Amino acid sequence: MLIQLVAVGKLKERWMRDGFAEYEKRLSRYCKFTLTELPESRLPEDPNDAEIAQALEHEGKAILQACRGKIIALCIEGNPRSSEQLAAVLSQAGVTGDSAVSFVIGSSFGLSDAVKRQADLKLSMSPMTFPHQLARILLMEQIYRAFQINSGGKYHK
Repeated sequence: MLIQLVAVGKLKERWMRDGFAEYEKRLSRYCKFTLTELPESRLPEDPNDAEIAQALEHEGKAILQACRGKIIALCIEGNPRSSEQLAAVLSQAGVTGDSAVSFVIGSSFGLSDAVKRQADLKLSMSPMTFPHQLARILLMEQIYRAFQINSGGKYHK
């Protein structure tokens, strides 16, 4: 199975890159993993709604072009899932022949409506707000945990 993370922006802090790399290494036992980092649209310091909408539309087109297979969009409108429920989503994707799953994390302004409409699942990690860079690491840990659950591993308690 191919697991792809499509994310707007780059991980800037070394400790975040190191944490991400650790989960990327762990995932290599269970799937092929790819990261697609897309550039964040340049906006003025205090953008208006029209500028934000235009930036999201531009980012959304790039996101949809990059995605393969089932699309899982992380967004505030999404439904939260437990670790076991996420494991079931990934397991079901494999059973139904979806050999690729793309998780999508947008910019600090979110995702375009086009991406949300195309998504097979809208996922909320938490009602709390996290920095997008930290959300990447949290998502990687949950994907790894899902594969551990599905394989009967001891990581998940």
